[in-house]
Amino acid sequence: MSGVNRRAFLGGTGAALVGVGAAGSAHAMAAPAPQEPTLTGADVLAAEGWQRLSGRRLGVITNPTGVLSTGPRALHHVVDAMHTSEVVEIAAVFGPEHGFRGTAQAGGSEGDYADPRTGLPVYDAYGADAEKLAGMFAKAGVEQIVFDIADVGARFYTYIWTMWTAMRAAKRTGLGVVVLDRPNPIGGTVDGPMLDPAFSSGIGELPIVQQHGMTAGELARLFDAVHLPEAEGGSLEQLDVIEVRGWSRDDMFSATGLPWVTPSPNMPTPDTAALYPGTGLFEGTLLSEGRGTTRPFEIIGAPGIDWRWADEINAAGLRGVRARETYFVPTFSKHAEQTCGGVQLHRWEQARPITVAVTMLVTARRLYPDVFGWRPDMMIDKLAGTDRLRTMIDSGAGTDEVVGSWEGEVAEFRRLRQPHLIYG
Repeated sequence: MSGVNRRAFLGGTGAALVGVGAAGSAHAMAAPAPQEPTLTGADVLAAEGWQRLSGRRLGVITNPTGVLSTGPRALHHVVDAMHTSEVVEIAAVFGPEHGFRGTAQAGGSEGDYADPRTGLPVYDAYGADAEKLAGMFAKAGVEQIVFDIADVGARFYTYIWTMWTAMRAAKRTGLGVVVLDRPNPIGGTVDGPMLDPAFSSGIGELPIVQQHGMTAGELARLFDAVHLPEAEGGSLEQLDVIEVRGWSRDDMFSATGLPWVTPSPNMPTPDTAALYPGTGLFEGTLLSEGRGTTRPFEIIGAPGIDWRWADEINAAGLRGVRARETYFVPTFSKHAEQTCGGVQLHRWEQARPITVAVTMLVTARRLYPDVFGWRPDMMIDKLAGTDRLRTMIDSGAGTDEVVGSWEGEVAEFRRLRQPHLIYG
């Protein structure tokens, strides 16, 4: 996105920036409230008047999901709320992939700029390594880091790696880190292969499984205790996780009553997030993962695919999901402006998205050998964190064999994460 377009967009209303829909009201976006309201870490601090963040110049790492969900400032961004308080001093804001205000597409960011609404300096943290990010912290005069971004529970979603890099930078500069925790919108299920360090990248830097079932705050505790000492010679001077209230680990997003603010441009609904740990693997194939449609990661396909794929997927009897034959024309990304055949996944209860995706990969390769293929850059191996998924499918392995290959890794990760969990 050009600088002119970005500035024009960022000059718009605060409501547009935080993702209020056409109805323009918080009530229009939120699901029916549960008996015990779910409060995010940001809500907890706001109710306390931000007192726990006073006295230090803050560097806030956030994006459009960093909103309040209760009170008179519901759906206001935490940066805007803190900036207008008389308690908190923000030195700078740091934007991850897609940017602080969320104007950039996949693999993009907003660059460095002065935020039109607050006047605060915004630094582009996407793709920055620990040394560069530490330099940004020093330049801005930051004295404490605050992280507030909603994750979606998949290893290859980049926000947790921005948090990891920030923790490394904080360790190098002697700064404390505060994580304003948010629910994992897809619950606590643990599944998928463990990342092999040989396939480490910006979409997976540490050995965790593909669907980790943890919140950002819990991951920060794991990173601090297990991985930061190895990477930086010790744990943080201070790590505080402001815990979510009224949320249990197995709660899906619909149980929280919180408003869904798109965490990235191609994550439009909680259903998208629930499927993403699996269907995100299609980014590593020649098939469209639905970018350029209204249901990315729920609509998958390519020219030359027909009704047989939906029939084969449904014949597998997958729990909680059914495939509908569909045809679509992506407006951008893979197969842009071409008619594609494929499926739309419809989910009505908790499913195993990685098993769903493996079933789809196995059947697509068998039914459409002239259409199906992996991206030449072998992006699939970075997404899976291993080349085992690709090589097993290419050798003709079935879904059960592929999924069974990481059972031991899932058990190992369950043991590894247990001491760092917060929520029951």
